[in-house]
This record gives sequence, C-alpha cells and structure tokens, in this order.
Amino acid sequence: MKRRIATMLAVMFGVVGLVGASQVYAQETNALGPGKLAVTIIPGGATFFTESSNAKGPGFGNYGLGAAVEYNFNRWVGVEGEVNGDLGVTQNLQLSGVTSNLKSPNLLNYSGNVVVHAANRSSVTPYATGGIGGLTLFDTAALGISQSDTFLTGNAGGGVTWFSNGRWGLRADYRFIAVRSKDDAPSFFGQDTRYGHRFYGGVVINAVR
Repeated sequence: MKRRIATMLAVMFGVVGLVGASQVYAQETNALGPGKLAVTIIPGGATFFTESSNAKGPGFGNYGLGAAVEYNFNRWVGVEGEVNGDLGVTQNLQLSGVTSNLKSPNLLNYSGNVVVHAANRSSVTPYATGGIGGLTLFDTAALGISQSDTFLTGNAGGGVTWFSNGRWGLRADYRFIAVRSKDDAPSFFGQDTRYGHRFYGGVVINAVR
C-alpha cells in the first residue's frame, strides 16, 4: 500500500509540475467541455466495499452523495477536491459466520486528485483521474465500532462529462478505492487493506469559463 501511494504521489506531483508553467488557459468562452473552474454536485451514487481478506469484515454497500470543485490549468490537466458522504444502508451482513440484517456504517470520504481530460471541443469529454485522501468511519455500536476512525486512501478511475451548453452539464464517474489498514481498527472495517468501487452521477456547473 505504501509503495502504491508513493507511486501515485510521484505521478501527481510530476503532472502538476509540468503544468505549473503552462500557457494561459486557451479554451474559448463558447467552447463546450469543462471550464477553468467547475463545480460538481453529486445527488446520488453508490460505494461497494469487498470482503476483507481474513473474512472478518464483510462486504457492504452505501448510498453516496457529495460535491467536488475542479480547477483546470488548461484543456488537458486540472486538480480536483472531493467530499463524499456514504450513508449506511440496511442490508444482509455476514458477521462471524452469521448473516444479520443490519445497517452499514456511515462513511465520509475526501480526496485531492489530478484530472487528465481528453482535450476536445465536443459536448462529450472523457477523463482519467487519481489521487489520495482520507476516509472516516463513524461509530456504529451494532457493528462493534465503538468510535470514529480515519484511514488513508488512494483512488484511481475516470469518467465522462456531457455539456449541453457552455455553462452546465452531466457527469458519470467511477473510482477504485484502496483503504490502508490499521492495527487498532475495528474488526468490521480497517484491520486489513480494504478495496472499494464507487459510482456516481452528478451535475457539473462551469463557474468560470
């Protein structure tokens, strides 16, 4: 996990260094696609975590919502800050070999990412993204989580934006998430490195073209 995070950091800072001396943002005001400053509102999504390797922590899924702010250095590269709340959902969870209908814990996921766009001026713009951040697991007594805890995370993925005009559009996004383990984490989540998959749909508003 440490090696993966170090590699991700090296790539992120390398890309940011390359664009640090980039030219003035060249996108025309009437061009389609993400603007210089874009805000994404995320009304709905889902995050699914796979079962832990020691089978103590079950797989589970949560409902997601949140927001993101993206600053683009040029038409190709930008940086983005995201905050996502993953709300617990009542579902069948297997604990110590017994399946029970319980609510999964609430999570708060926040990250800083580098975004690389396929530079084009059409209404559809694919992108790739990756970064690091944190995940807070909130206390849930029924699952043996006695206090809130925070874990280091890394993510990688991509998606596509569609703009009907120069001001607003829609976005579909997928992330693969890796959560670093902690020895003192609850058995339900965090004693092993956990992996998750997050999907969301959002509305994108170009605050600055």
